[in-house]
Amino acid sequence: MRIAAVQHDIVWEDREANFERLAPLVERAVGAGAEFVLLTETFSTGFSMTPGIGEPEGGPSAQFLAAQASAQGAWVAGTCPEVATGEELPYNSFVIAGPDGTTHRYRKLHPFTHAGEHERFKAGEKPVTIEVGGLRITPFICYDLRFADVFWKAAPDTDVYLVPANWPSPRRHHWQTLLQARAIENQAYVVGCNRVGTAGDGTEHVGDSRIVSPMGELLATAAGVETIVLADVDAAEVAATRDRLRFLPDRRGD
Repeated sequence: MRIAAVQHDIVWEDREANFERLAPLVERAVGAGAEFVLLTETFSTGFSMTPGIGEPEGGPSAQFLAAQASAQGAWVAGTCPEVATGEELPYNSFVIAGPDGTTHRYRKLHPFTHAGEHERFKAGEKPVTIEVGGLRITPFICYDLRFADVFWKAAPDTDVYLVPANWPSPRRHHWQTLLQARAIENQAYVVGCNRVGTAGDGTEHVGDSRIVSPMGELLATAAGVETIVLADVDAAEVAATRDRLRFLPDRRGD
């Protein structure tokens, strides 16, 4: 499967403007052969914690992803602030929309307390793994990347990890290093999709989106500008790597 990470800027708190800007980028990615298109964390609003920024589950952002998936005949995914029925605070919700109308959700496990996300967003409860085109895909979101244990636990059933982010440029080397580390230690592909540009709160981002192989090799990478990062991923390559180098069975559960 060919996966595309769309490294894009975000118009602060303006969903309609972002939908208008992102639709052509999704179309471009599919035109380049992508069967799965990944947008960034909070692709439709920016990493805003303004009270009331949440939308209903299945709201405009999820509808945009579903419409793009249907129109382009590909899987399209990204995160948005969604308020579940009966809740007050939103989740940072990773929505994965399929061309057949199916939708899957993962809720960010680790709110970014350093920036106060834990006060504005609810934490999710567990990882989620889905199968897409013969690939076992496990989504995480931005700050989750710092917590190796959740990646480890999901590894036996994962071929590809997806990590959309709004990772700030002052810590770009952490982002780059951790993406490769998660690929190497779990012998799986890792797709990191980070935004570029300046957020409404002044935070700078330089992208550094990348697709990493199960051996930790950079298959595709980009920084600084809006662009599309593409690479082919193959479950057979994950299986072959794990068979050749049998590291995962040596992990101790204690």
